Amino acid sequence: MARSTDWLPSLWMEIFNDLLDYELDNEDPWTLHFNYSITDKLTAQEKNRGWKICCTCTQAEFKCGSCGKTWFSARVTVLFRYRLRRGRGTVIMRPFGQSCLTCQDDEFDLPGFARKTVEDSLVKVFSKIRKNCYMENDDNNDVDAAPSPRRYTKPHKSTLCQACREGICKQDDDGNGSAG
Repeated sequence: MARSTDWLPSLWMEIFNDLLDYELDNEDPWTLHFNYSITDKLTAQEKNRGWKICCTCTQAEFKCGSCGKTWFSARVTVLFRYRLRRGRGTVIMRPFGQSCLTCQDDEFDLPGFARKTVEDSLVKVFSKIRKNCYMENDDNNDVDAAPSPRRYTKPHKSTLCQACREGICKQDDDGNGSAG
């Protein structure tokens, strides 16, 4: 049985497909893909092809692939690229990893997400899609989902955060988090 510390692309796919009809009430087919090397920088060509960016900061759990240590982080970056082109929608996502504080081996472990966290993240992406691809006004577009209950964590350790190392981390947003 999968634990919440396991990276499960199938969970993201399942929830994406479950939410799709409700969140995007249209006839366009949308697909979700994973790419572990995309960045938050779009080239002029990518912009011309309609790509947009949505970067979210959420919470997740990690498990070190070397020593087995687990930890919670309230600062987990998930990057999405999306576009609607010729009546077909594509979403590409990348979760960013964290390194283990104990091992400090520069190996980034991917996060494990709770179902509710995945739902909340995808609802934000669908909101951006409605606004930027369908020009819909969304009453909730500028309002983030209600914050989850406060979990006190250690300060965010940028040296252990893959997104920090790539200049993408949203650590300057409200709240604290931990890596490792």
